[in-house]
Amino acid sequence: MEPFTQHTGWVATLNRANVDTDQIIPKQFMKLITRTGFGKHAFNDWRYLPNGDMDKNFELNQEHAQGASVLITRNNFGCGSSREHAVWAIKQYGFRTLVAPRVVQGDSTIPGFADIFRNNCLKNGVLTIELDTETVDKLFAAMSNQPRAEATIDLPAQTFTLHTKTPIQVAFDIDPATKDQLIQGLDEIALTLQSDTDITTFEKQHNVQWTAKT
Repeated sequence: MEPFTQHTGWVATLNRANVDTDQIIPKQFMKLITRTGFGKHAFNDWRYLPNGDMDKNFELNQEHAQGASVLITRNNFGCGSSREHAVWAIKQYGFRTLVAPRVVQGDSTIPGFADIFRNNCLKNGVLTIELDTETVDKLFAAMSNQPRAEATIDLPAQTFTLHTKTPIQVAFDIDPATKDQLIQGLDEIALTLQSDTDITTFEKQHNVQWTAKT
């Protein structure tokens, strides 16, 4: 997959919590037998009116959101079924980075992203950034005052910078192994193949031992 180090792109906002995978890519589009062609169907039921026209009221259809590669949204994004197609749709739509808040309610915490969705993002080179609610509220407020703005994500430095009139820069946490995997552009298969020599050696030794015992 494509390595992720630094990225600068236009920002879009989707001020909705609990966006599930069926909204990201409705089930009727999962009949495709390839991993391509999902981007045009992302958020299909929100993007299009029943007659097939674009719904001008939908956030991502607004002029200032066109060409966006960074999405700021709300908590529990990607909940619902575990379909990896949802991440394919997100990436093929054009998004490289997703930002969402973790919401703390008493002793419980609602994550920014559903676990399986977040893991599927990693497999496809999409960076998920989880911030606290107050910080995400500030990002939404800044975008409300300046709808057309860019953001820069520096993964090695673990910073997110929103380039509004008064720039906002925040640090984010990420698992070190996940960070390294994204920077190197390694999916699970590529990560496994890094140990190809060790695996081959083990298999040869295992086969010899098995033959000797039989």
